[in-house]
Amino acid sequence: MKPPVFRYVAARSVGEAIDQLGKADDAKVLAGGQSLTPMLNFRLAHPSLLVDINRIAGLDEIKKDDGGLSIGALVRHYAIEKSAVVNERFPIMTAASTQIGHLAIRNRGTFGGSIAHADPAAEWPMIAVLLDAEIKTARPGGARKIAAKDFFVSVMTTALAQDEILTEVRLPGTPAHTGWGFEELSRRPGDFAIAAVAALVTLEKGVCKEARICLGGVAPMAVRATSAEGALRGQRLDAAAIQAAADRARDAADPSSDVHGSADFRRHLVSVLARRAITKAAERAAQA
Repeated sequence: MKPPVFRYVAARSVGEAIDQLGKADDAKVLAGGQSLTPMLNFRLAHPSLLVDINRIAGLDEIKKDDGGLSIGALVRHYAIEKSAVVNERFPIMTAASTQIGHLAIRNRGTFGGSIAHADPAAEWPMIAVLLDAEIKTARPGGARKIAAKDFFVSVMTTALAQDEILTEVRLPGTPAHTGWGFEELSRRPGDFAIAAVAALVTLEKGVCKEARICLGGVAPMAVRATSAEGALRGQRLDAAAIQAAADRARDAADPSSDVHGSADFRRHLVSVLARRAITKAAERAAQA
């Protein structure tokens, strides 16, 4: 397949990119191109203009930020996978990064591109919601910051305006004695997740002080299982408490049926994966 005809501009600054995006109502940003290029080739996207942001300096940095991290839009998946500072502060991201496509895709695809694309089965939108990320953008009226919970609107739909660019994502640090779990099931290595669950658990004297659980691939966008989180807080995380929370996580899913599995199958997967993710998070928290 060949893409439709389009104009191409390689922007040298954020300002130039924004200016170019404003010149066409259907313009698209090109970063890694691992999602956009197949959509072009299958004629699922028909932009009249592509604005390439790869030449913009400063968008490919991972920086320490008050106990957390700030990750630029052009940081490649593989850079996150191999980053020592990412693994130190957010080992769940190291684990999640290895599940993204294949090595060639991870070498080219970008962190910001995945979040802006907002595929409900992708790993980074789920991690952004789990970690209460703050998404920084640039637009004609100036920069703005959007909480991850407000950024994702629906399937491949975000709060970004047509002439707005995601520039950076800030991830606040997690408390001491916090453990993590990440579980994903796909048909083959490199495929999108049929279902995925990410969990964070913070313990204090053996009792769950805080919990976060996010589901991927089982709703129009990544979704927090808030009822399951509430069921864990204040509890000693034995098998019964974890299973009860996993069942509530299942109830938070809103999957559809397709050739890869029925909605009921995906709900069952959520319960199984949530139990595993919470268990591992609790074990790691106890060792932290």
